Amino acid sequence: MLRVDSEALRRHQLIDATIDAIADMGFARASLGAIAKRAGVSPGLVAHYFANKDGLLEATMRRLVRDLAASVRRRLAELKSPRERIQAVIDVNLDPAEFDRRTATVWLAFWAQVPHSPGLARIQRAYERRTESTLVHALASFTSRPEARRLARAIAALIDGVWLRAALGQREPDARDAAALASAFVDSQLALLRLAGLRAPERGGEGPSGPAGSEPGARLRTERSRS
Repeated sequence: MLRVDSEALRRHQLIDATIDAIADMGFARASLGAIAKRAGVSPGLVAHYFANKDGLLEATMRRLVRDLAASVRRRLAELKSPRERIQAVIDVNLDPAEFDRRTATVWLAFWAQVPHSPGLARIQRAYERRTESTLVHALASFTSRPEARRLARAIAALIDGVWLRAALGQREPDARDAAALASAFVDSQLALLRLAGLRAPERGGEGPSGPAGSEPGARLRTERSRS
């Protein structure tokens, strides 16, 4: 048991050293030797725990993603309203802590490597699927599942976009403005759904929007054609 704990602690320390090295030196210069020196161990010990640099980098990104997902889960556990659950995803991903230089530099470095690393790409896709699933589940309270899925992807893309703009050093938006922008987008989309009558079909029957799987916006277009 003690050995397991000490190994876990050592892995944690090496991942922390990796994050610090990438933040200070950039992805390309964060070699195993540089990371080992920062952690106060030999490069051989790093290789012992992670096999190679790719293994260490995948473990580091996995930790970042896992920590972010855990923050979302903690927030969701306190909430029941679907709109609040959507907001929790926005607030966690656009929390001021996600905009600090150290965190932003590391995320940017990993994102740049995702197209070139199957391991990093798998981790990124897993988090994207989890985020989309959470948003779809909440949005399905307002509309059909196909429309909920479309909106979930749009919200996730907006979150990534405003975060990226801020992380790259643009003057706007800052963390608070970024979250407000994403929130306003969600509210505008939900308002459009109410206007169009695109409610989720009742289980086992038809909702106000017609049969399950009917084309989004069909009712609104029909009403306009009658006027």
